Amino acid sequence: MRVILQRVERAQVTVSGEVVGRIDEPGLVALVGITHEDGDAEIAKLADKTWNLRLLDGEKSCADEQAPILAVSQFTLYGDARKGRRPSWSKAAPGPVSEPLFEQYVSALRGLGATVETGRFGAEMKVELVNDGPFTVVLDSADLL
Repeated sequence: MRVILQRVERAQVTVSGEVVGRIDEPGLVALVGITHEDGDAEIAKLADKTWNLRLLDGEKSCADEQAPILAVSQFTLYGDARKGRRPSWSKAAPGPVSEPLFEQYVSALRGLGATVETGRFGAEMKVELVNDGPFTVVLDSADLL
């Protein structure tokens, strides 16, 4: 599982012109990629890390500040562009596998106390954000477990 965390002042996701998720205050955007081997341990570890990592101003976490999180599923985090000119997506878990795991990640964050907005799984989304810093961190379960 890979999660790209971006510290933002605000962010929103639109699908076909409709805003489906929005945070209007400082927090994090979490771009979430799921691979074939991911399961409960990866979900729990990365949800906890997302919530408690001190990325906000003053070395505070979302947990410290009760800051919101906008979570967006993004299979392209497992794109492999080492060969040729067209990325391979074979390391990304297919929708029937990744959608429930993405929802489990969101539920785990909410279980920790987070306010979480989301995009729409599998939809063509437009993600708009005002990156604060810019400040971006990559979390990979392969490095954490």
